[in-house]
Amino acid sequence: MMNKQPILYVVGTPIGNMGDMTPRAVETLREVDFIAAEDTRVTVKLLNHFEIKKPMVSYFEHNKHDKGVKIIDRILAGESCAIVTDAGMPCISDPGEDLIRQCEEAGIKTVVVPGPSAVISALAVSGLETGRFTFEGFLSVNKKSRSEHLESLRGERRTMIFYEAPHKLNNTLDDLYKTFGDRRLTIARELTKVHEEIIRTTTKAASTAYLETPLKGEIVLILEGSREEEKPEMSLDEAVAYAEKLIDGGMRPTDAAKEAAAMAGLKKNEIYKELM
Repeated sequence: MMNKQPILYVVGTPIGNMGDMTPRAVETLREVDFIAAEDTRVTVKLLNHFEIKKPMVSYFEHNKHDKGVKIIDRILAGESCAIVTDAGMPCISDPGEDLIRQCEEAGIKTVVVPGPSAVISALAVSGLETGRFTFEGFLSVNKKSRSEHLESLRGERRTMIFYEAPHKLNNTLDDLYKTFGDRRLTIARELTKVHEEIIRTTTKAASTAYLETPLKGEIVLILEGSREEEKPEMSLDEAVAYAEKLIDGGMRPTDAAKEAAAMAGLKKNEIYKELM
């Protein structure tokens, strides 16, 4: 029987297969006073499957500030709460991380009830190095932010893991090839579901393979890290001089810095700063 002191339980739920729900997770959801769910329509299906009837409150990206305060107030008033996401572990690339910080500030105890994670599951079957890795979440839809994010990882030695939506996959695969060159890449699709598929390929092959027949479903990308420290092909001074020549030829400074960075293996911002 659960301790009824005010607690926030972080409960992992299945990422596709209901058989992956742990007995402890089921017991926790039965015993708490209420559940904070990313999408109550999704969570009610989970609760119905395990014959659990429990009050729910919606807690997602666009209401997390207001709802977070209300959830904290209820816990401080003596109620216990479980937070769940639509699938997998809450608080990982998820608004639940804000609620954890609010609990810390309010002195509320947090307890984790582990469950499936798409990040770890995909890494385990990727066939790539698992000893050291970095989880990069979703790439921004903003081109500038997206480019800067990928450029910052150009020399990353660890295995890199990304989440991606199917409708953005082709652009992302193209960006990975342009940024990192030809590297090993594993695409994990629909993990634990009926149409689960593990595709071990390369960035070059993947960037063209799915243009006519796009992949569908939930996607995790696992990218091989840099095999050795990437050294600049030219010095910063040489790159700046090259960029200045491009500007003299009529190119905009930002574009010149970008082209020079690609040639030199340096960061665009470094060159642009020197130009200015």
